[in-house]
Amino acid sequence: MSGYKRKDFWVFGYASLMWRPDFDYVEKTPARLYGYHRSLCISSVVYRGTPKRPGLVFGLESGGACRGCAFRVASGRVDEVLGYLRKRELITGVYREKYLPVHLLDARGRTKRRANAVCYAVDPTHSQYAGGMNDAARLDRLCRARGKSGDNLSYVRNTLESLLEMDVHDSSLIRLWRSVERRRTRSRRTR
Repeated sequence: MSGYKRKDFWVFGYASLMWRPDFDYVEKTPARLYGYHRSLCISSVVYRGTPKRPGLVFGLESGGACRGCAFRVASGRVDEVLGYLRKRELITGVYREKYLPVHLLDARGRTKRRANAVCYAVDPTHSQYAGGMNDAARLDRLCRARGKSGDNLSYVRNTLESLLEMDVHDSSLIRLWRSVERRRTRSRRTR
């Protein structure tokens, strides 16, 4: 996509890009992507885990729909932002960079217009793909992993909080976070 010459372009965020984009943008708006859903399906061996103790991060998996936010990037920053995103998201090759249509939403969650956006979807053939993990194994990983960007639970909590701020109630993520809290409570009681 280097050399993209339209007036501006959009980036779709569904996890850490929502709460820590770390690039310049001129607009941020709620958005929905159809055909993909948010899933804790990637073994993180850099940012939220290590090769010996991998964490889990979100990926866009095929099927369903995903609420997040879209960032509009000015035309003069396209190459710079794409370069940054590729260093951040394509570090191990587990994501595929895609250019997909997203629905830009109003305050009530209705489509106000559509735009194409850069999205990062999981490659299910990659060795870091961890789809289909049972809840107990997922919870164990999340509670124990830490990488160069911090502990895994902070990543999940920040993503959940960002969604709740947008009035998005991801029931599977809320259920997972409740399991984390129950585990922490049990752990404190046994000390």
